[in-house]
Amino acid sequence: MADSEKMYLLKKELRKLEALRGSGTELVTVYIPAGSPVHEMGNRLREEMSQASNIKSKSTRTNVIGALDRIINHLKLFKKTPENGLAVFCGNVSDNPAKTDIELFSLEPPEKLNIGAYRCDSKFFLEPLQGLSEVTDSYGIVVLDGREATIAIVRGTNISVVKKLQSQAHAKINKGGQSQRRYQRIIEEEIEYYYKKVGEAMDEGLLNRVKGVVVGGPGPTKEFFIKMSPFNYQIKIMGVVDTGYTDDYGVREVLAKSEGILLQQEAVKEKILVDRFIKEVVSDGLATYGDKEVRNAILTRQAEKILISEGLTHKVGKYTCTQCGTTDEKVSREKPEGSITCKNCNGTSKITSEELLLDDLSNLAHQAEIPIEMISTNTVEGNQFLTGFGGIGALLRYKTRQ
Repeated sequence: MADSEKMYLLKKELRKLEALRGSGTELVTVYIPAGSPVHEMGNRLREEMSQASNIKSKSTRTNVIGALDRIINHLKLFKKTPENGLAVFCGNVSDNPAKTDIELFSLEPPEKLNIGAYRCDSKFFLEPLQGLSEVTDSYGIVVLDGREATIAIVRGTNISVVKKLQSQAHAKINKGGQSQRRYQRIIEEEIEYYYKKVGEAMDEGLLNRVKGVVVGGPGPTKEFFIKMSPFNYQIKIMGVVDTGYTDDYGVREVLAKSEGILLQQEAVKEKILVDRFIKEVVSDGLATYGDKEVRNAILTRQAEKILISEGLTHKVGKYTCTQCGTTDEKVSREKPEGSITCKNCNGTSKITSEELLLDDLSNLAHQAEIPIEMISTNTVEGNQFLTGFGGIGALLRYKTRQ
């Protein structure tokens, strides 16, 4: 399973858990860190169960004990803690005070869990997993010439500009009656001052916040700047690239030209993947897009990889005919209709279930054991994939010629 899909599934589960609330402090959260024995947490929960008998509210006491009992039994399924640890959530999630509905949710994190915890509250304790769901590596981009500089941070697929600076070396200095040597010295001093200001801005905006920095810009200014090194020695320069711009577009230009430097950085990986997809579509090659076409590619095992946009909000309704029992489905931008006309007998088909089209296609791809890549909407390429291709695409193993 691709990392982008693992993170999407984690975020999806967290959204569901975040919406649940208990009527009292009866929602139980358990975290077992990677490498920690399962039985130790089991023993602790048995102690907590005996303590829970002292809870004054009868309903809260019953629900907490019920949740702890279910978690203890669930932990018995594990001979050892999963490689990345384990998170278990359990409690009465019913929104009807007269009804009890104790549900258990178990997650194996996509990255190593380093925290062990037991907590009882009116909501589940999700912060440790929410931290894992965010990209940890950030990179700095500095693009400059002799007149201006832009400093940005790339985190995952998000690009945020931290600082923009202007050089006054040429703007406010007029040669006038000065000698050529004196004029040149003033210019050099102003340029040095400008470099120092850029270095200070890097220290302020990037130090201890990024894994490394890529520097870009037109001409030799960037090389002079790096040679002077007016920034903290802890800032690692990962590479230098040529660009035609020094503004926001210049930042994206650096990113586009840094594929070899930042090969594992999410925005670059996403760009490579979407660029490949678009190239194949335009040349009528090994790619297709659209709900119907991608479904067919999955069912016929033609698909090598499925691309789905995180911005895809369409829903798919599943229907069953009340007369002949024929099943059908229909994709809608908004909430699916309650009924549609049966394609078999023209009777009435009633809706039986609905889910996000994104999830429906993901499940179909999983059944066919075809890898999925989730494409963000934070990049130019990601937005192009959503608006230009509907957010649904597939790279193909082969193509049937008609």
